[in-house]
Amino acid sequence: SNSAIILPMSKYYLTTAIPYVNARPHVGHALEFVQADVIKRFRKISGDETLLLSGADENAIKSVQAAEAAGVEVEKFIDENSKTFEDLAKKLNIEFDVFQRGSDAKHHLASQKLWELCNKNGDIYKREYKGLYCIGCELFYEKNELNKKGECFEHPGKPLEEIAEENYFFRLSKYEKQIKDLIEKNELKIYPTFRKNEVLGFLKEGLKDISISRSSKRTKNWGVKVPGDETQRMYVWFDALNIYQSGVGFNSNEEKYRRWWPADLHVIGKGIIRFHAVYWPAFLLSAGLLLPKALFVHGYFTVDGQKMSKTLGNVADPLELIDKYGTDPLRYYFLREISPFSDGDFSVKRLEEVYNADLANGLGNLISRVSKLCENANFRQTPSENNGHVILEIDDYKKALDEYRFNDALMLIFGKITKLDKYINEEKPWELLKQPAGSKKLQNIESILSHAVNQIQEIAILLEPFMPKTSERITSQFTKAEIVSSDALFPRI
Repeated sequence: SNSAIILPMSKYYLTTAIPYVNARPHVGHALEFVQADVIKRFRKISGDETLLLSGADENAIKSVQAAEAAGVEVEKFIDENSKTFEDLAKKLNIEFDVFQRGSDAKHHLASQKLWELCNKNGDIYKREYKGLYCIGCELFYEKNELNKKGECFEHPGKPLEEIAEENYFFRLSKYEKQIKDLIEKNELKIYPTFRKNEVLGFLKEGLKDISISRSSKRTKNWGVKVPGDETQRMYVWFDALNIYQSGVGFNSNEEKYRRWWPADLHVIGKGIIRFHAVYWPAFLLSAGLLLPKALFVHGYFTVDGQKMSKTLGNVADPLELIDKYGTDPLRYYFLREISPFSDGDFSVKRLEEVYNADLANGLGNLISRVSKLCENANFRQTPSENNGHVILEIDDYKKALDEYRFNDALMLIFGKITKLDKYINEEKPWELLKQPAGSKKLQNIESILSHAVNQIQEIAILLEPFMPKTSERITSQFTKAEIVSSDALFPRI
């Protein structure tokens, strides 16, 4: 038969980190959500079947404390906060295929299953423990890992608690060599390279076994129960990392789990690299499960040059920013202005400058000019169904996105915008419009506009992963037989 052979699509499963929901989302969460969404959209256009997972890390001691401070029941507190994270994603035009909550019964069972698999391998044992605990990180620290004041680097100004209790431990030390080999050989890839070297440096210090449970008394009976021991609850990171598996069917839907796991990529912030590059692979190795393929590690935001903190009152609320500037301008600013790999500074002043320069005067102005020219010249074209494959033919663009260099990919697109502007300024089609009917020069305008429209269609496709709404608007305007001008895409601020 001459029917086409349909090849199975390759799958691409990626995740954001699972945010703690002890407070409302801030711009750092919005940045990570947008980065993950761009990767997903690019993969989709490349022909992969994609799944993007996020969720809510709800079993932390700090959620219990935050709920107590707010005078609210823990369940009600996490329900409300988890919802604001889902709302933020919707407002950013991000579609999470799965939003897996840590309080979900299915997730509790999946984490108990993971525990049992590690235990079966002899990797869990019980002993007395005394140590310095940072509630912010939900992590025990050694004295040599703290700053001069004896504080954690992630949460300076917050004293650590000295805690002594009987806990279950995981034999992390047993997996030191195996994890080192996996990272060195890029079987677990870490982008960018300097982060990979950071992890290898940490491994060089030697791995100590880690505590993976907390007393039920200290967690106020909140969190996942340790199988067979009512007095203990699972350490939040042991269960939170497992959201990546429970969300795609681990222990509940074997077929779905086999289809999607292992994750192709975890998108995370630099502060939680140890959990994802060391602890998580060790738990999975112990349980005899497949390991994720790669980590993409981004930096942090400062706001107006200072670390975001509630005390300083400089925690930028992404929901307010979207209401004021719109979704695509915020997405653009995150992706163009902030290096994907190092820390970036967020400032409203800079957001407005970038908006006016790149979006209002750059892209928006080009769209207005060309659509107006088409209208004045009665330009007609054969309506086209635009083909996304153009993306894959632009090697630099594809390579930039394969390496998560979002800013470089956008630079290429805006290079095309500048080039087209220059072309129009040199060709001066508005002067050709003044020619008498039937003149040779008037025919030239057809080919000038045809080229301009073609370029704009291409720009719209390349923008799709970054600014989906804008891309859609431009595409629908410029693929019609008759192109007419419309309101400014980005009115100047």
